[in-house]
Amino acid sequence: MEELTAAERERRLRRRRTHERQAVVFGSLIAGLVVAGVGSAAVYTGVVSAPFLDREFSSPPADDAASTLPPPPCPPEGMLPIQYTAISVNVYNGAGRSGLAGETSSALSTRGFVVPTAGNYPARLPGSAQIVFGEAGLQSAYTLAAHVPTPVLVMDQRAETAIDLVLGEQFSTLVDPAAVVLDLAVPLSPVEGCVPLEEARAAALPAPTPTAAPAVEGEPAPEG
Repeated sequence: MEELTAAERERRLRRRRTHERQAVVFGSLIAGLVVAGVGSAAVYTGVVSAPFLDREFSSPPADDAASTLPPPPCPPEGMLPIQYTAISVNVYNGAGRSGLAGETSSALSTRGFVVPTAGNYPARLPGSAQIVFGEAGLQSAYTLAAHVPTPVLVMDQRAETAIDLVLGEQFSTLVDPAAVVLDLAVPLSPVEGCVPLEEARAAALPAPTPTAAPAVEGEPAPEG
């Protein structure tokens, strides 16, 4: 039998140790893959629950979206409602239901409001409705709000008195005229969460930029 030199024995010993380490590494990887596969199968079949997978991932609810809007201004003390015929309100359909702006504008016109524009809003609006107005339209906005179920009042920096009514996905119809509690001789009541006019003025949204004519009423508003 050929006698190995010390150097050859050392080389063979190193090779054997290398093979042993490789066997341990590959064995650990294979074992890990097997455990992961078994665990995945258990979760998939419901044998094992994974609480973090039970959490729902979705868009923020409408209330969260509304909370990002600036607070509306309170009406100055003693501010009275305004005659409906003096209110110019543009009606926009943000619900995606065909014909909603036309129906609502007709109903407002019957009550005496002036509706110069009725069309589609460029996005879907969650909630019931938004009334968007500038400081000059504050009196008009509060007067109109009595006719709209749970509206959100939003002040921007527009200079004109005309206001916008944007109908949301939860909007159904205007408040029954018999149920409108509004007396032209009684000062307007502030809405919940309103702030002094000075504070609202500082937080008002930018004035809307001129855009092309709204989409023809009857075509659903695009997804937003």
